[in-house]
Amino acid sequence: MRFSDLLDRTEAKELTQEAASELLGISVRTFQRWAERFEAEGDDGLVDRRMGRRSPRRAPAEELERMLGLFRDKYADFTVKHFHEQLQKRHGYVLGYTVTKLALHAAGLVRKAAKRSAHRKKRPRRPLRGMLLHQDGSRHAWIEGLPAMDLIVTMDDATSEIYSMFLVEEEGTASTFRALGEVIGERGLFCALYTDRGSHYFYTPKAGEKVSKTQQTQVGRALSHLGIEHIAACSPEARGRSERMFGTLQGRLPKDLRLAGIRTVEAANAWLKAHYIAEHNAAFAIQAEQQGTAFVADRHEAWRETLCVIEERTVGNDNTIAWSGRRLQLPESWLRPHFVKAVVRVHEYPDDTVNVFLGPHRLARFTADGQQISPDATKHGCVLGAVKDKPLRARKRASLTAPARAAVETTRVGAEKRASSRTKKPTRRANLEAISVA
Repeated sequence: MRFSDLLDRTEAKELTQEAASELLGISVRTFQRWAERFEAEGDDGLVDRRMGRRSPRRAPAEELERMLGLFRDKYADFTVKHFHEQLQKRHGYVLGYTVTKLALHAAGLVRKAAKRSAHRKKRPRRPLRGMLLHQDGSRHAWIEGLPAMDLIVTMDDATSEIYSMFLVEEEGTASTFRALGEVIGERGLFCALYTDRGSHYFYTPKAGEKVSKTQQTQVGRALSHLGIEHIAACSPEARGRSERMFGTLQGRLPKDLRLAGIRTVEAANAWLKAHYIAEHNAAFAIQAEQQGTAFVADRHEAWRETLCVIEERTVGNDNTIAWSGRRLQLPESWLRPHFVKAVVRVHEYPDDTVNVFLGPHRLARFTADGQQISPDATKHGCVLGAVKDKPLRARKRASLTAPARAAVETTRVGAEKRASSRTKKPTRRANLEAISVA
């Protein structure tokens, strides 16, 4: 009825054939064919002539049955794609992948794939530098002739600018502290760090599930002390920016190292810091959405005593502590005659040196092989930030002896020593003389 009405309107010149075919949702050529059949056969000419006829391109039923039989007998554990490849390679199969998959679905031999979730949009960048930093490692044969090793990269989310990059044998706590130290020492404290869920970043009670919010690793403890939020990525897709950046580096960096004649890790790290980082940022970094920075200067340099491995040890009867399979001998100190049974705090820095603290007081420094460093050597920095990490029980035990109390009294700001006549207790002879005088 609609076609008949539109045909009458086209014959009356009210509509063009193009407009009529658009209203019917067909092409102009189809409208013309329908008009010819309607004039010749009336309403019967508009009946769909495909009804009851098989398509000449329909897949042969015998071939489909043979395919289904092969799947049941020999390839039941194959994916459809893998099965289709084997059919073509071994059984002279010529039908396409789609018709094969649909036939397997219709026969109930293969389940339909679950419907995909909604399209994920790329996460917008943070507007300011220093609001979010990415840190990750990529294992690859970076230097020609040397085995694969990890490249640790710390980059800004707002600009994709690389702040730190170096090679290590294996990614871990020490490499994380080294990278964070380079960034914070040069630019200051930042707002948040985005990493994977590696065991040195987070403690995961059960593999594949959420990370613990109460039990922290050494890295988690350090970031919490510095006020930096630690964000865990749950999939490689969530770290898309760093993953794409590593794809670029794997394609370019080994070639650049070869052209520069780099053959050792030490030379590579020096060259990366002196040359490559600036060249990479000039080529690939973008402008931040907003001007300014979210980095904050750490004026007291608390990061120096925070970005390190911190553990407690109890001093043994021989005035030594156990650390990394060796005994570290504590030297004499004006604080106490000895430190037997005292709970001390051990700091191991990214350069493998070790400091031993009792409260805010540094008792000794040792090299990586356990040799004591002279007291007048260069200090690692301010220890005021380390006081905050000291457990309550360590503070209590550190003040049990008279020398320790005296040390605290002498360093108290603004305190004045009382006159000797007011602090000394009168002796028995002085009391007797006072009585006789009275």
